[in-house]
Amino acid sequence: MKKIWLLALLLITALALAACGNATADSKTVKVKIGVNGADGAQWPILKEMAKKEGIDVELVEFADYTLPNNALAQKDIDLNAFQTIAFLAQYGNESGNDLVPIGSTQFAPMGLYSEKIGDVSELKKGDKIAIPDDAVSQARALRLLESAGLLTLSDDFGLFDDPTKITENKLNLDIIPMTPQQTPRALPDVAASVINNGIAGQAGLSPSDDPIFKEDEFDASVRPYVNCIAARGEDADNETYKRIAELYQTDEIAQAIKEDTSNGSVLVKLTKEELDGTFNELKE
Repeated sequence: MKKIWLLALLLITALALAACGNATADSKTVKVKIGVNGADGAQWPILKEMAKKEGIDVELVEFADYTLPNNALAQKDIDLNAFQTIAFLAQYGNESGNDLVPIGSTQFAPMGLYSEKIGDVSELKKGDKIAIPDDAVSQARALRLLESAGLLTLSDDFGLFDDPTKITENKLNLDIIPMTPQQTPRALPDVAASVINNGIAGQAGLSPSDDPIFKEDEFDASVRPYVNCIAARGEDADNETYKRIAELYQTDEIAQAIKEDTSNGSVLVKLTKEELDGTFNELKE
């Protein structure tokens, strides 16, 4: 009888130790689900491999819609997402009331001014036509670009969703023509120049790195709202694992992958926490 009790005790102890061993092994790997809007980017396999070496198992969750990744994050279906600009995240928060925050900057796709007729903005003449995208965010961004090129002056209170009515000076009396973003490349034969979104330019066979006669500067503070970011729930903003993923995205390997994957069309932007939070909080006001 004593032997049976002894065997039973040994068996229970062995099972307990095995269970503890598995728990310890499992606890070394943390799984993190990241919602994305394009899982085929060259940076993701690199990020996943770097994270794996640090005990972080990154799983990409693909979304086809631009609203779903934020809703999924708010509802805790995923842990992070990486698909949107700081401006888009702020707008989502303002409209939904959900507490999502940026924890790291990622890449920036500069908007450019393209032309089939001139090679420099200095060649624009009085009354020339310039096409710009008409959706709220892109339209304001395009006007900012024209201001940076020295072609326009915008009002001091010009905001993220403002339009040509906020132009205070237009020395060349340029004819600004808002149109559907997809139409801006097609308008090139009919206008002196056209402001075209980075992705749409690429789809139209243009090179976002080589073809613009003027484009946004990633080091200009005015373009920070259009830098993409990694977002987390507000309650997880200080999660060390999530912050580490954001740090890994900032490495030279990721920067090179983005450049090669986009033919230099997009660049990695490294905003400090102060710059990131400052831009986001300003847009949230």
